[in-house]
Amino acid sequence: MTKADIVAKISEKLGIEKGDVQATVETFMEEVKSSLEGGDNVYLRGFGSFIIKTRAEKTGRNISKNTTIKIPAHNIPAFKPAKVFVEGVKTNVEVK
Repeated sequence: MTKADIVAKISEKLGIEKGDVQATVETFMEEVKSSLEGGDNVYLRGFGSFIIKTRAEKTGRNISKNTTIKIPAHNIPAFKPAKVFVEGVKTNVEVK
């Protein structure tokens, strides 16, 4: 499902113009992104949490030059689904 699909479904369900729904969805995503960039986690009860995870420093390999490189510690955004969300997917989606 793409952003356009989400906008179309919300517009259809609520009877709101697609342009207004698209602006709302994009603003929501911008707010989540700016919160994470500012160091704050975003918690959506019943859906999940957008959190910042810290990756430890590690040693990697540059295969083409056959050398080791040092990868510094860094933060990455992550999504952790709520238990209700996970259970819904477990019970409603067939295993492929």
